[in-house]
Amino acid sequence: MTKAVVFDVGRVLFDWQLRALFEKIIEDPGELDWFLSNVVTEDWHFQHDRGVSLGEMLPARIAEFPDQALRLAAYAARFNETAANPVDGVHDIVYRLKEGGAALFCLTNFGDELFAQFRREHAIFDMFEDIVVSGAEKIAKPDPRIYQIVEERSGRAGNALFFTDDNPDNIAAANARGWDAHLFTDAATLEAQLTRAGFLN
Repeated sequence: MTKAVVFDVGRVLFDWQLRALFEKIIEDPGELDWFLSNVVTEDWHFQHDRGVSLGEMLPARIAEFPDQALRLAAYAARFNETAANPVDGVHDIVYRLKEGGAALFCLTNFGDELFAQFRREHAIFDMFEDIVVSGAEKIAKPDPRIYQIVEERSGRAGNALFFTDDNPDNIAAANARGWDAHLFTDAATLEAQLTRAGFLN
């Protein structure tokens, strides 16, 4: 079986930033910084990546910050706007890999409900044989179990998996399982890594 390429989604395929949505809603820079540091924080959002439902998260947060109810509703309704733009050059690499016959997979920390609405908007996901979503599995990177799930579903393990992710902890966890894992910084670096690995000419 041929070696496969596994992509992260946020900050690898798409430029994900909570600020990208809320800077459209909150005009005052100080208020925006406060909101992202206290209300819709990345740590709070990460609950959904680990499998906590929006139906649990949102009412609890609204109870804490009742004056932020409309903005919290926007988090769920307009989440796609937090990752509207592809990372420069990476989608071209995906299409080149697909044209060359590479087996492609995704491994993403992403809430199940939010990913369902996000995937509908982006045809790039049709290029992948399978997408392992942490929220659906109720376990997130860098837990070793989610890497094992990729191995089981792809039919590959260890050095038969080339992995790119922007988080050093996630790369370390993949390397610990013997994956050919590389920290993502930009498309040019990824292209060079894939060329050395024999995927691109």
